[in-house]
Amino acid sequence: MNEQAELRDWLVALRTPGWGPGGLRERLVAANGRIGEVVAQLRRHPSAVDPKAKAWLEQPDEARIAADLAWLGEPGHRLLRCTEADFPPQLETIPQPPAALFVAGDASLLLHPQVAIVGARSASMAGKSHAQAFARYLAQAGFVITSGLADGIDGAAHEAALAAERLTVAVIGTGPDLVYPRKHRQLSARIEAQGALVSEFPPGTAARADHFPRRNRIIAGLSLGTVVIEAGLQSGSLITARLAGEQGREVFALPGSIHNPLARGCHRLIRDGVRLVESASEVAETLVPAARALGAELALRLEQSPPAATASARKAAGGWRDDPAYRQLLDVLGHDPLALDELADRTGQRAAELSSMLLMLELEGCVEGLPGGRYQRLPGL
Repeated sequence: MNEQAELRDWLVALRTPGWGPGGLRERLVAANGRIGEVVAQLRRHPSAVDPKAKAWLEQPDEARIAADLAWLGEPGHRLLRCTEADFPPQLETIPQPPAALFVAGDASLLLHPQVAIVGARSASMAGKSHAQAFARYLAQAGFVITSGLADGIDGAAHEAALAAERLTVAVIGTGPDLVYPRKHRQLSARIEAQGALVSEFPPGTAARADHFPRRNRIIAGLSLGTVVIEAGLQSGSLITARLAGEQGREVFALPGSIHNPLARGCHRLIRDGVRLVESASEVAETLVPAARALGAELALRLEQSPPAATASARKAAGGWRDDPAYRQLLDVLGHDPLALDELADRTGQRAAELSSMLLMLELEGCVEGLPGGRYQRLPGL
């Protein structure tokens, strides 16, 4: 089956009314991952689906499918399928994992270590400032900043990552061709150009209240940890935090004033056992083991899959290797422990930049952090 025909079958399956990702994934397993066989079986045995689904499978809306294919035909647009080697492994362990994701931008970012920063839409200036500071630090430390493109904390986190010329992913509750809220059109375009927009929903899908909990499970699932900054007791951010906890991810909450209603959700999380944090460095240090584990899983995929199938995984696992600044740092570091200020003197780079580079190398298993703020290059490199 050629790529266009396979994409068409995927779009038909994804748009089948009343059919969620769980059912599609089960049938894909039975069909050894062949989507064409899944669609053919459903058409041969229509009793397996409800009347609306049967009618759609018998006569799909060709104009809609053509519009979907046209969107996918644009540069930087992709349907990332669960049968592909570079589908994010961290999503495979969440409840009801998506069968496919529509991506606009760099799909390989979904394989990078990510931190979700979420919070109130009606955030205070202080809350937005905290979100920007955390996003900036964590992005410079080598993490992709993931959020939901909402107003308030989400937007502030995305903006800070972009301003630092780092990476950010927005998981949205509409089709990938729509922007909600509309005020974030320019932000959305910048994220697509410098990061990635991700949606479980096909093009043209409008915002609906029930879409956002589904979006939130993907935000939580993609991320090694979720940071909640300002959230009321009814905030959707608490849903993201709960889902992250249920998925075995780390959850962090910033405390606030007892007089601030937007701090009550964070205080509830802290009372329930979520980790209280006051600085972004605490988040980074906590997530280093999980980032290493993700890197090890990607490395295993590289060994088990053909090169053409894992181009994105290779980019995520070792993109720094082509960066002259990283090579210079490793050359200077050698195998004798050096302090950060010594490395700054020898490389001519700023300590803040070196700190983020060293964390990335530590996540890759190339450098070991030692007591006293010293670093040592590991053997074999």
